Amino acid sequence: MLKRVLVILVLVSFSFICSFTAVAGNYKKEYKMSVVVGPKLPWGAGATKFADLVRERTDGRINIKVYTSSSLMAGKQTNEFLIHRQGVADFCFASTINWSTTIKPLNLFNLPFFFPDYKALDAVTQGEVGAEIADMLSQKGVTLLAWGENGFREITNSKRAITKPADLEGLKIRVVGTPVFIETMKALGANPVNMNWGDAQVAFQQGVVDGQENPVVAIEIPVKIWQFHQFATIWRYVIDPLMLTVNNKVMASFSKEDQKIIQQAAVEAADEQRLIVRKGLIAPDLSALDLLRSHGMEVTVLDTATRDQFKAKTTAVYAKWAPVVGTDLVKKAEKAIAASR
Repeated sequence: MLKRVLVILVLVSFSFICSFTAVAGNYKKEYKMSVVVGPKLPWGAGATKFADLVRERTDGRINIKVYTSSSLMAGKQTNEFLIHRQGVADFCFASTINWSTTIKPLNLFNLPFFFPDYKALDAVTQGEVGAEIADMLSQKGVTLLAWGENGFREITNSKRAITKPADLEGLKIRVVGTPVFIETMKALGANPVNMNWGDAQVAFQQGVVDGQENPVVAIEIPVKIWQFHQFATIWRYVIDPLMLTVNNKVMASFSKEDQKIIQQAAVEAADEQRLIVRKGLIAPDLSALDLLRSHGMEVTVLDTATRDQFKAKTTAVYAKWAPVVGTDLVKKAEKAIAASR
């Protein structure tokens, strides 16, 4: 009787192992992950952290190679969603900005002066609106695993301190090519210039372009923006959340156990990456701003009343883009933000 039980247990175990091996045997030797920035920036490092966690926790069954600096899309960042849906990129750690040209509701995060702080952003991404966006992406072939962050985009320049809307008048500001960014800068009286980051740095040195807008910890500090600009204004005009995603068909190809590992690794890596990007930017720890000052920059932090002056100048941009995003989605986001106050 005991021998019979042992034989049954061995057969069951062997069957499980064979089944598991068959599933793992169908996995690709390498899964490609797209990231538009370099590996040393917090964004790129977050992608590497995710890939490492998945590799370790699946004992090498799932090997994700991170392709940085837009290399999978020949530098065309706005094509990232397309290559992801097609399966050229199995995974992505992507900015809502780059996908917003294709998926219009993601312009929610591009609405000028819409998110007052990180608490408001979390209320949106971690609540009903975030779930609705995840469902929207799923219908388009992509699974949203976790929310990361590139940060609030602040403005720096070489000409003068920006303390009121009139200070932007006539300044040439480098922006990404998303239409709402260009329209926002024009509404504030600036002259937006769309160019890649490499060309922008040369333009700063030559004095051809006066300023730029980017997250402090994610971009401005790593590239030592003080080499080009003396003035920084913390105005939180646009937030840049990141989405850690996987192609639906790729996710379905993994075993249930491995899907859980991937999901958990994504949440852990994104949470850690988000904390890094926010470090030194939330009172009482404002060490990131102190670092800018230590390198000779004059840092202006707008209070709510002053920020509202800038917001008032961009009401036409909001009125135009809210319907593009989707009126219902915008209202839900506004409700979530109000509840976070």
